[in-house]
Amino acid sequence: MSNRVVCREASHAGSWYTASGPQLNAQLEGWLSQVQSTKRPARAIIAPHAGYTYCGSCAAHAYKQVDPSITRRIFILGPSHHVPLSRCALSSVDIYRTPLYDLRIDQKIYGELWKTGMFERMSLQTDEDEHSIEMHLPYTAKAMESHKDEFTIIPVLVGALSESKEQEFGKLFSKYLADPSNLFVVSSDFCHWGQRFRYSYYDESQGEIYRSIEHLDKMGMSIIEQLDPVSFSNYLKKYHNTICGRHPIGVLLNAITELQKNGMNMSFSFLNYAQSSQCRNWQDSSPNKETKEQASTMKNLLKAMYISFGLKPANVNFGKYFNFFTTVFSELLNVILYALK
Repeated sequence: MSNRVVCREASHAGSWYTASGPQLNAQLEGWLSQVQSTKRPARAIIAPHAGYTYCGSCAAHAYKQVDPSITRRIFILGPSHHVPLSRCALSSVDIYRTPLYDLRIDQKIYGELWKTGMFERMSLQTDEDEHSIEMHLPYTAKAMESHKDEFTIIPVLVGALSESKEQEFGKLFSKYLADPSNLFVVSSDFCHWGQRFRYSYYDESQGEIYRSIEHLDKMGMSIIEQLDPVSFSNYLKKYHNTICGRHPIGVLLNAITELQKNGMNMSFSFLNYAQSSQCRNWQDSSPNKETKEQASTMKNLLKAMYISFGLKPANVNFGKYFNFFTTVFSELLNVILYALK
């Protein structure tokens, strides 16, 4: 039997965020220094998974609520953008690398989850292609740096779950959520708006397009704060908001519901909302002062989101049409962060 340690490389470093450890550390410190720890210690957070150029400062509001002195296991639930999944999947590696330091997967917890028969195994290729989990690794490492040898991670790739599956996985994870030494990180952006995402909901009564999108997102935020998975599901059915982490959010809400049945009192509160750009008309333009890194990040982001919503980018030259994409539908990262007491 081989004892070889298998590692997942930081495959999005150098494009979605800097590959330089010192530079990344300085960026994260800068963002974290600008926010307050008003809900600490968090038991769960919802935070974005876009390039740090677009969401780094916003995600800091969530990670500032993490208390490294009591956190020993971090469950990271991210949606699958590249492969179809009807269940959830576990990684096949032992170590997740970051430019800061390596993070160890908790093989004991993985063993418990695998024994349920509810999980698949994702290949290393799938693991490294996916960004929804990786984008939380540097922030996780930074938030936990004072206790970096005292915690493990449990990455879970969440598929397109039915409501009943969300309930099943919520019930499974509820026992882990009940443990105050566990932290749940739910990876999600909010509305992705535009023709290329096949989503152009617009409520004229809200004024400009970006205001309509904000109103739509904040309806969803309010429902999540109510901790009601049924109401959240009904909201999605009514408005079809393109929240890419809707299934991980559904799993978390169902886990909370399960704990509430047993008398555990919980609250969820909204901390920050941001958009990567403000869409004012149907052919809005993105900011025209972008670095090469930002442009590369946006192109990768557009391609990933294109795949996420079932479109086929294989014949699309993202470099050639980059300006067209950003001008026509200006991908919006509508970010919401919550902390669970």
